[in-house]
Amino acid sequence: MKTYASSLSDRSALVGRYRSARRRTHSIFAIPSEDAYYERPIPLRHPFVFYEGHLPAFIINTLIKGALGRPGIDERLEVLFARGIDPEDEQAAAKGKASGWPSRSEVLAYGRAADEIIEKTLLESELENDDNPMLRRGQAALAVIEHEFMHQETLHYILHELSYGRKRPNSPQRHTSTDRVVVQELIDIPGGTATLGTDYTTDDFFWDNEFPTNVQHVSPFSIQKFNVTNNEYLDFVGAGGYTDRSLWTAEARRWIEKEGVSHPHFWTRSGESWMWRGLFEAYPLPPHGPVYVTHAEASAYARWAGMRVPTEAEYHRAAFGTPQGAERLHPWGDEAPAAHHGNFGFRAADPVAVGSFPAGASAWGVEDLVGNGWEWTSTPFAPFEGFSPMASYPVYSTDFFDGQHFVLKGASPVTDDLLVRRSFRNWFRPIYPYLYATFRCVRD
Repeated sequence: MKTYASSLSDRSALVGRYRSARRRTHSIFAIPSEDAYYERPIPLRHPFVFYEGHLPAFIINTLIKGALGRPGIDERLEVLFARGIDPEDEQAAAKGKASGWPSRSEVLAYGRAADEIIEKTLLESELENDDNPMLRRGQAALAVIEHEFMHQETLHYILHELSYGRKRPNSPQRHTSTDRVVVQELIDIPGGTATLGTDYTTDDFFWDNEFPTNVQHVSPFSIQKFNVTNNEYLDFVGAGGYTDRSLWTAEARRWIEKEGVSHPHFWTRSGESWMWRGLFEAYPLPPHGPVYVTHAEASAYARWAGMRVPTEAEYHRAAFGTPQGAERLHPWGDEAPAAHHGNFGFRAADPVAVGSFPAGASAWGVEDLVGNGWEWTSTPFAPFEGFSPMASYPVYSTDFFDGQHFVLKGASPVTDDLLVRRSFRNWFRPIYPYLYATFRCVRD
C-alpha cells in the first residue's frame, strides 16, 4: 500500500496526489449551478464560495506561510477563507456569516496562483525537518492534502441539500448491489482488548486525536451483523418511536419538538410512499439500505429495541479483533482498502443494500463496518491519554473536546480510500442530520 510518507521521498508522486485531489474538488464544484455559488444549503455551514477558496487558502496558510515562513498570495483572502464553522444552531451560524464574498473569477484566480506555488513547493522545498515542529515527519505537507479529501465529503453533504434542478450529476446515481439475501442477527463477541489510536513508530500520516495508542478492555457483548436498515427503522417510526418521550434524552426531545422531526432526514414522502433523497434523485426507499440518522435517533431506536449504541472500543473489538487475539489493520485483514471491501472511495453517490460486500467482513463475521455510512458510537469525542495538539493544525481536535460531539468510525460512500484506516476518528454533534451516518446496536 502506498502511503503519504512514502510519497515524501517521491516528490512527483506527492504532486500527483495533490493534483488528483484538486481534480476531484473541481469536479465537485462543477455540480452546483452557477446561481447557487453564494447560497448556504445547510444553514450551519458556509456557502459554496467559502469552500472553493478555503481549500487552497488552507494550504497556503498552513504549509507555505506557517511551516515554511514564506509570504502568501492575498492576505485578505487568506484571512477570509482561513477556517470553517461548527455552530451549535442557526443563530450561532448567523454570527459567523461573512459579508462581501469575492467573485468566483477572483476565487478561481487565487486557486490557480496557489496551485502553482504549492506544486513547486511540493517538488522542491524541504518538507521534513525534525527541528521544525510543523515539518516533523512531513506533517504540514501531508495534513493539507488529507484536509482536502475530508472537505470533499463535507461538500457532498452540502450538495445533498441543494434542489435537484440546480445540480449536474457527475457520478453513478445508484450503486449496483448484489441480490444477496441478508438476515439481521446478533453476533457474540467475547471479551478482550481493543487497541484504539496509533503510535509514533510508523511513517504514515495521522491526525493528533489518533495518538497515542490506547488499549482498552472490552467485556463480552453481542453486535448486529449489519447496520440497521431502512425497513427495520420503519418499524420504529410506525410504532410511534418519535412520540415516545421515554426513548429520547431531554436535548433530543427539544430537537425533535423544535424542528418537528418525525422521520430520518434522508426520507421524504411521495403520496403514501416513502422515498430516499439520493444525491441526484429521489427514489423508492431501499428497504435493505442502511438508515442514515443522527446520534439522537440512533440512541432512541436502540432503546426501543432493548439495546444500545456501541462504544468506540466495542466497534474496534468487533471490527479489528480476532478469535486468536491478534488485531487486524482492517476488518477484512491487512490488505489495502479496495472496491470489493465496501462502498467508499467515491465509487457511488448513495448507499447500497447491507451485505453487499461480504469480502469486507470482520473475523467475527460482522459486515459493512467500513463504507456505506459512518457508524455512530456512544463515545464522546475526547483525547486519548497522552494527547498533544499537532503543530501544523493545533485546533483541529481541541476545539471539539467539549462533550458535545460523538465519535464515528468506518467510512461513507464519499470517504477517500486513504482515510480508511483503523485509527481514524470522525466526530459530529448528536443532532446534526446532514452527514452520511448509520449505526448498529449491541447488547451486553
